[in-house]
Amino acid sequence: MPFIQEIIHQLEAGAAARYLRIILVALVVITLALLYDFRAYRNLAASEAMDAAQVARNLAEGKGYTTQLIRPFSLYLVQKHNESKTPVALTNTSPDPARLKTVPHPDLANAPVYPLVLAGLMKVLPFSYPVNLKGTFWSNNGGFWRYQPDFFIALFNQLLLLVVSVLTFFIAKKLFDPNVAWLSAVLVLGCELLWRFSTSGLSTMLLLVIFLGLTLLLFEIEKGGREAQPRTGRLLGLAVTIGLLTGVGALTRYAFGWTIIPVALFLFFFTGERRWRHLLVAVFTFAIVLTPWIVRNEVVSGTAFGTAGYAMVEGTYMFPRFELERSIHPQLTQAVGVKPYVQKLIGNVRNIFTDDLLKSGATWAGMLFFAGLFLGFRNAGVRRLRYFLLMWLGLFIIVQALGRTYLWEMSPDVNSENLLVLVVPLVLVFGTSFFFTLLDQMTLPVIQLRYAVIAGFVGLCCLPLISTAISKTSPIVYPPYYPPEIQQTAAWMKPDELMMSDVPWAVAWYGNHQCAWLTLDWQDDFAGIDKDIKPVKALYLTSQTMDGKFVSEWMQARESSWGGFLLKVLNEKYVPDKFPLTKAPAGFFPERMFITDKVRWVIDTP
Repeated sequence: MPFIQEIIHQLEAGAAARYLRIILVALVVITLALLYDFRAYRNLAASEAMDAAQVARNLAEGKGYTTQLIRPFSLYLVQKHNESKTPVALTNTSPDPARLKTVPHPDLANAPVYPLVLAGLMKVLPFSYPVNLKGTFWSNNGGFWRYQPDFFIALFNQLLLLVVSVLTFFIAKKLFDPNVAWLSAVLVLGCELLWRFSTSGLSTMLLLVIFLGLTLLLFEIEKGGREAQPRTGRLLGLAVTIGLLTGVGALTRYAFGWTIIPVALFLFFFTGERRWRHLLVAVFTFAIVLTPWIVRNEVVSGTAFGTAGYAMVEGTYMFPRFELERSIHPQLTQAVGVKPYVQKLIGNVRNIFTDDLLKSGATWAGMLFFAGLFLGFRNAGVRRLRYFLLMWLGLFIIVQALGRTYLWEMSPDVNSENLLVLVVPLVLVFGTSFFFTLLDQMTLPVIQLRYAVIAGFVGLCCLPLISTAISKTSPIVYPPYYPPEIQQTAAWMKPDELMMSDVPWAVAWYGNHQCAWLTLDWQDDFAGIDKDIKPVKALYLTSQTMDGKFVSEWMQARESSWGGFLLKVLNEKYVPDKFPLTKAPAGFFPERMFITDKVRWVIDTP
């Protein structure tokens, strides 16, 4: 009998109770992930995710930080840089200044950490790149359904989402109490936007882990600075780690590097008498982490951050949509001046305040967070961490507004430019704390009603995820991406031949083939690549172009626009004179177009 009583005591209050809760939470998370993956999972839809994945594969195969997604603007930067350091007399002896014909083209768009992590994943897991039309999970009645590498990347990011939930728990427990910690962790796992990011293939989940780890370190160094006898060595170690983690975050997504500003201010104001030492150590470590990669970019392109460093220029009236990245001869002198950036900032800040902040993913808890900003906290650490959160939020509203491009229109909310999603877990923590403050002031006749109110709050916050799980979604992201067709078109090409497409990221990832982004026109810009750099042997167009706006993008565009080209091909049934690609297989029109320089799809039989 005492033995049985001891077991019951352990289950109720001892170590066994803790392990039982952990097992229960793990089972709930696994069940939720399985339900989401079977009901709402989709293959990669974000162009940045496919771009990062194909760079990761190149890394895993020992090709270094090179890319098969060829941006015309990247060709321009590399060629201009190489020609500027090469005497004119030697140019003819260096026939590949754009680094495309004889060597792989260097990647200038992605920060290096996330592709490196994915490359490690590709080394460990059995990635199979050919489309699987046989497995019951991967195919649907013999037709394409799920792409195995996309799914493995999603599973990895879902594991990171679990880590985000655990970090949120520890942050909330340190700031408040176990009740706030458990509920905050549950709300993170119930956030539909975070689940969409977890299956998007973007670096957002990894960046969230870094950001929350940084938040924990800031709390610890602030707490240590308030001690009567601060431990100098420990505080310096924390400052080094803070600078290191901020640098790794910047190498995961360049825009995150601006975090060093609120971090430096926090260290200066809230880390005690040796504040200057902490600040300088963190900033110096941050600079040391970034320097090697910046040097690499300068060596290959003459720019610190490659094409990503021009994000502020994109989206202005000078370079709308993706015109800059698709330009082989960009007129960058137009980018001088303040007016276009002020207009972009004002317009996008308005959108952020009226739309993006309200759709941050924190739902009802987010509303409580903004209401709770007026509360005073007795704990100095809580108050000061809230100041850091507000400094970061204010700064990144500006950063996101200036860095916003046409990616928002292609993939609203779930894209690499959505930086405000990083504060969702912390918003949930502070919003949950305010919820318990309100709950404690409620007069309830029985304790069970308190649990009912908590359950109702959780249900309201998780309602978007519940509705998503109820309605089944096809995993195929078509239009415009259909991996079997992309792999087929790439298979018709020789390994060293260059394709051009309006979805080059998909051709590079699914087709594992070198593909240039569709130039601005089919004459001058196209010739700038085809004749001056490397011949284009095939053109693959999808609904991205075929479903373009007829008047503004086809009729009223520049004379040599691709819209005019399509009108001639589709309406007048001929390819314009002097265009080098004239052969097309059956089965693509009118939704897609594939034309090459010769017939490649007929297999001669003896």
